[in-house]
Amino acid sequence: MNTLFYIAALVAVVATVLTLTRLNPVHALLYLIVSLLAVAVAFFTLGAPLVAAFEVIIYAGAIMVLFVFVVMLLNLGERAVEQERVWVRPGMFVGPGLLAAVLVGEVAVLLARGRMLAPPTGRIDPRAVGVSLFGPYLLGVELASFLLLGALVGAYHLGERRSARRTDDIGTHRARAASGSDLVRTGPGGASGAP
Repeated sequence: MNTLFYIAALVAVVATVLTLTRLNPVHALLYLIVSLLAVAVAFFTLGAPLVAAFEVIIYAGAIMVLFVFVVMLLNLGERAVEQERVWVRPGMFVGPGLLAAVLVGEVAVLLARGRMLAPPTGRIDPRAVGVSLFGPYLLGVELASFLLLGALVGAYHLGERRSARRTDDIGTHRARAASGSDLVRTGPGGASGAP
């Protein structure tokens, strides 16, 4: 099991690096799915099959399918790849690299002092996870659920406003076209077709 854990960890790290460096959003999402599946294998080898199942069903399954649908719906194409090429520069990885080095240093210090908690020897069943979540960590779980509910309501209202604005714009253009008046186009070329 140790060999399988280290192989899964290596696959997860490589897939995550490829996720961050790919310019095409579909390729990045596919590498992210591979990374999440590798993390699920790592959890399974550590004796947490419930967490591994959650990782596959919720993250690699439902949420990634949602991301893929959003990318397909937006139809970003080559323009998005060029925009990513402008945004992704080697200098932007300095800050996250420094933070990752600090975390690796903290783990090394804890390992050197022998303060790392030993992983549980047996298998963790769903009942133990439920008792742990809704026992001493009940307040944290409830706060996280309120935070997610607030994010859901905020996303709904932001999407509703944009949808209403777009519907109003489409309705205005259709009304102008139906009345026979010319549409005024503004932009870099200036106004054209003014009545």
